[in-house]
Amino acid sequence: MELTQLKTMCQEHPGSTFDFQEDWQADRYMVGGKMFAMIGENKEGTPILSLKCAPNRSEVLRSEYNEINPGYYMNKTHWISISLNGEISADMFHELIAHSYQLVFSGLSKKMQRDILEEC
Repeated sequence: MELTQLKTMCQEHPGSTFDFQEDWQADRYMVGGKMFAMIGENKEGTPILSLKCAPNRSEVLRSEYNEINPGYYMNKTHWISISLNGEISADMFHELIAHSYQLVFSGLSKKMQRDILEEC
């Protein structure tokens, strides 16, 4: 997966903001001040994308794809990390990013959700 394509997928969601977390050397994508995606590397230097994921779905994904693991330095129940060097399709990345965004967005207050949607 090309990094520029992945970044575009993260930025296309309403209210998505970006910052660089220097301590982690990672790009973070947030909505309403809460992170839904992070692009960085694991301890072996493999590029990874970490996303929020519903616990039952993350279990299924981890059993089906070798590239999908529990969240690296994240809550292992609610986050997954995907190796960018694997065979995951662009459509699957797009779907998982949207799922992560929706989980975080739905956890925001109704007022914040309205404000974000009105800005777009």
